[in-house]
Amino acid sequence: MAATASSLLAPAAASTSRAAISTRCPRAAPATAARSSSRSSFAPLRASPARALRSRVVASAAPAMQPPAVSRVSTVVDVDLGDRSYPIYIGPGLLDEPDLLQRHVIGKRVLVVTNTTVAPLYLEKVTWALTHNNPNVSVESVILPDGEKYKDMDTLMKVFDKAIESRLDRRCTFVALGGGVIGDMCGYAAASFLRGVNFIQIPTTLMAQVDSSVGGKTGINHPLGKNLIGAFYQPQCVLIDTETLNTLPDRELASGVAEVVKYGLIRDAPFFEWQEKNMAAILAREPSALTYAIKRSCENKAEVVAQDEKESGLRATLNLGHTFGHAIETGLGYGEWLHGEAVAAGTVMAADMSYRLGWIDESIQKRTFDILEKAKLPVTPPKGMTVEKFKNIMAVDKKVADGLLRLILLKGSLGGCVFTGEYDRKALDETLRAFCDN
Repeated sequence: MAATASSLLAPAAASTSRAAISTRCPRAAPATAARSSSRSSFAPLRASPARALRSRVVASAAPAMQPPAVSRVSTVVDVDLGDRSYPIYIGPGLLDEPDLLQRHVIGKRVLVVTNTTVAPLYLEKVTWALTHNNPNVSVESVILPDGEKYKDMDTLMKVFDKAIESRLDRRCTFVALGGGVIGDMCGYAAASFLRGVNFIQIPTTLMAQVDSSVGGKTGINHPLGKNLIGAFYQPQCVLIDTETLNTLPDRELASGVAEVVKYGLIRDAPFFEWQEKNMAAILAREPSALTYAIKRSCENKAEVVAQDEKESGLRATLNLGHTFGHAIETGLGYGEWLHGEAVAAGTVMAADMSYRLGWIDESIQKRTFDILEKAKLPVTPPKGMTVEKFKNIMAVDKKVADGLLRLILLKGSLGGCVFTGEYDRKALDETLRAFCDN
């Protein structure tokens, strides 16, 4: 449908959709427990980036650790999907709290899916959290090569190989430990293995924490287009340990900010204005700023997912800048630009097109450009992206319906947008020509 979503997208501050989401704030822990602290490091696990590595761990192999006396969960955002509802736990040091994971494990077998970058940092800690005082649970792991270019069928098969070789059954639980690529692939594997097993998301990048781990989108890329193969499949829970961001490279942190900015532009003007004032604090990893950015992003996404789980209209608005951005990722080659970098350039292009259509005033276009530039993100496509290349790739985008390319564009005041195929094609051509090599 050439559906507009503007009537559905009142700014979050005035939203009447509160029944779709509840945010619980547990009683505050003592200051000494709530503060970020360094935790014991683990011996690195040797991992070859060229192939998946596999290991098996049981409770007796876990390191000697003790959970904190008081929970450090600062916020719980509930994604309301009826009998498939689930919590998003947010707080520092949550990987040190075994109960948070164990309460969501079904059966006695767990498969942790991670990558060569994250495994040396957090695999042993997660294994401990799954098995502490829980001797009946055994944990297998598969360590995949790191990077968007490995988000494909060949790499996905390594997860199935491990699950089948380990004789996992329908009561097993898959755990995604990593960024968006790992979360998408583990979720798709869980949706497909034995026609569906339980899985848990433990996102370790800002991109995954504010966006991809929430809402049940799973899948892999195809050489002709990004995320064209996949399924909607919800996790049992999402556990966001904000201290995992301490090991995240600056470039990856900035990439995640692109998705944070998106929520303000499409539905939450007060959140956008807060970002304009606090971007330096976010990039400096100030704990309270990061935690609020994650919390508010998850609240926004949970509200949308609760109303439109399978993207029939409203949820598509979460893809602001993604049609242009996915074309950049595909055209350059997966992994050359990070997802958030491509989305940032795509968001500037969407704002430019919205302005050319007369749907927003110049100030919103400028503020979009300025905040993404302040976040140290690209605001133009890379060299080599021609008008023809953009059009060819966008023609197979998931939002094409009956041959019509539908786009998410800004409209009206800050916080308003539309998902529509009803726009002047000249504006799209003008935007592409303005930003591309011809």
